[in-house]
Amino acid sequence: MPINILMPALSPTMEDGTLAKWMVNEGDTVSSGDILAEIETDKATMEFEAVDEGVIGKILVAEGTEAVKVNDPIAILLEDGESTDDIGSAPEATPEAVAEPEAASPAPEPAAPAPVAKSGDRIFASPLARRIAAEKGLDLSQITGSGPRGRIVKADVENASPQAAAPTEAARPAVPAAAPAPAQTDPNVIARMYEGRAYTEVPLDGMRKTIAARLTEAKQTIPHFYLRRSVQIDDLLAFRSQLNKQLEARGVKLSVNDFIIKACANALQQVPTANAVWAGDRILQLEPSDVAVAVAIEGGLFTPVLKDAHQKSLSTLSAEMKDLAARARDRKLAPHEYQGGSFAISNLGMFGIENFDAVINPPHGAILAVGAGAKKPVVGPDGDITVATMMSMTLSVDHRVIDGALGAEVLQAIVDGLENPMALLA
Repeated sequence: MPINILMPALSPTMEDGTLAKWMVNEGDTVSSGDILAEIETDKATMEFEAVDEGVIGKILVAEGTEAVKVNDPIAILLEDGESTDDIGSAPEATPEAVAEPEAASPAPEPAAPAPVAKSGDRIFASPLARRIAAEKGLDLSQITGSGPRGRIVKADVENASPQAAAPTEAARPAVPAAAPAPAQTDPNVIARMYEGRAYTEVPLDGMRKTIAARLTEAKQTIPHFYLRRSVQIDDLLAFRSQLNKQLEARGVKLSVNDFIIKACANALQQVPTANAVWAGDRILQLEPSDVAVAVAIEGGLFTPVLKDAHQKSLSTLSAEMKDLAARARDRKLAPHEYQGGSFAISNLGMFGIENFDAVINPPHGAILAVGAGAKKPVVGPDGDITVATMMSMTLSVDHRVIDGALGAEVLQAIVDGLENPMALLA
């Protein structure tokens, strides 16, 4: 019997993917482990291997097709002795919404006038019925539903006359209500606003759609609060310069970001209650310090995770971060390399940004936004004014996981590590 080859779930969060490229053609013989296709997920392009052996009888999804749902058929595999005659008709794609069946006969006319819903009463109607009613200008409160429990269905609104939309005198408002303004997020409304202006329309790829959806969800559902500190990094810069001279023969060059990663990892060990993530109905407190670092790539960003960062040396963290960043820019990271972690770092200092607020990447409990170091006048311990290199940091915190005092404690631990960089080697 022919076997349906289904769109695989290549990561725990994958809901759909783009079939980027077929590596086989119809009629090709494949064995278990052969590469069938390249699938583009929300973050990376990954190879999809065959599980069974046989002949590719029919390809159902063309190259470049976007938003193919997980477990939708993408091809048909023929087993030994089968031919294309055994396939029959190709399975149809499952629609996003199932239309209501047409009524076998028109709904009977109600014997009495339809009851008017009281103000605030809920009207039960299908989404399709609501859309048709809006298009025909009908008032759903004036229509009697023939569906289960009086639910208004498609046939009810199609058989209703426009007069049913007229409200009774008692329900008629004294002053006509103003028509609602078109939504400023409606793509068609926005496109009309820019008619006559030159622009290029850029389609959204899987990564940009995912970033938009998840960060919108993050800002809407995570109760962010922000803690800001400035850290003096003159000692850090001098110590880094000294270490780099000693490590030059080994080809190692430490960045300021390497010290920040290490300071954050150590801080999560010093304040273990803050090393936590939100898991819907519970909080998970992690034992290791798994620190994610935002890496900008063309069209989006990755947050590869440095696992057990508290146990690794600065040179090891530096080498690992360089490798992850390079493969992130080539979109060659595996899902387990950019998922997980409890804490993230976003550093825009190299772009000259002095301070900013970062959005928490769920389910992380916090993210540290790091700005550029800048020479500024400061008041020393003896009251004298001097010049020091100050770096701004903002800790965005999920209040469901970390309270204010706890957030301040972990940020203080990060500052202590950066202002006493030699302790990071211990």
